Amino acid sequence: MSKSLKNTLACASALAALLAGPAQAEAQLRLNLVGDVMLDDGPGKVIADGRDPFAPMAALLADADYTIGNLETPVATTGRAMDSKIYTFRAHPRVLPVLKRHLHAVALANNHSGDYGKTAFSETLALLKQHGIPYFGGGANLREAHAPLWLEKSGLRVALLSYNEFKPRAFEAGAQQPGIAWSEDAQVISDIRAARAAGADLVIPFMHWGWERETTPSARQRQLARRMIDHGADAVVGGHPHVTQGAETYRGKPIIYSLGNFVFDGFDRQAEKRGWLLRMTLTRHGVARWDTVAADMDAEGIPHPAAHASPCGVAGDARVHACLNGARVAP
Repeated sequence: MSKSLKNTLACASALAALLAGPAQAEAQLRLNLVGDVMLDDGPGKVIADGRDPFAPMAALLADADYTIGNLETPVATTGRAMDSKIYTFRAHPRVLPVLKRHLHAVALANNHSGDYGKTAFSETLALLKQHGIPYFGGGANLREAHAPLWLEKSGLRVALLSYNEFKPRAFEAGAQQPGIAWSEDAQVISDIRAARAAGADLVIPFMHWGWERETTPSARQRQLARRMIDHGADAVVGGHPHVTQGAETYRGKPIIYSLGNFVFDGFDRQAEKRGWLLRMTLTRHGVARWDTVAADMDAEGIPHPAAHASPCGVAGDARVHACLNGARVAP
């Protein structure tokens, strides 16, 4: 090849690169998830006193494109506590501006959303809409309860689904009745597939499952988590047991079985006073990396960052590691 031809090709290549512009970075979405947020009792009193129970974690909560939690209480002034339940919660509507300050949306599929009946649940839906707080896993009817929450950034579309499988099932939505999304395997799989068909790049179920105070996941949780991933879920995240339950990977995708409590009072054991803030970086290829930040709740149910190692992982690594302040530490 002649020198002049080499120069011509080099110039053409340089011009093509100039016209193409800089390489476009892959779209990423940073998602935070937290466990049970119960704004009655101690945390409700904190808000009534003009304080903010989220304040010690505020900077961490804000460091994401979306931050979402499980709302473990109706927010209403109507309704009557269910006689069949030992513990019932109902937060005052004054908590909602504080909730909106820190969470972009809330999951409603849990065993306390219906504590004060369908009237209070319907009021909760109306108040959340009034305050501009999106919700999922619950709704005015079955279709709305099973609809995904859509998260979008730079063309990346993520669908979050939410389900409860802890009694009472009386909270379940009906064709024309308000309520929550109940976890039936076939329906969950159908919803995952429907979200994919609707254009989701990633689908993440947020489950309310497992046995309370059990620090390891049950065989049922493990089986369902794997089945959801086999049918298209990119990660599975859970809560409800009031303790954290560890994490693992399956087919390269993370399963965080329980995030534990986040804003909640009334517990005595240290394990019940510690929860995780889950941080995930998502791309079209799945979960690029994730870690958890430990939080310890005080007597009022207020979470504070805790210097304790907790699970983390990266795409392509079959092992779950331990991290502290975002850095991997020795097991």
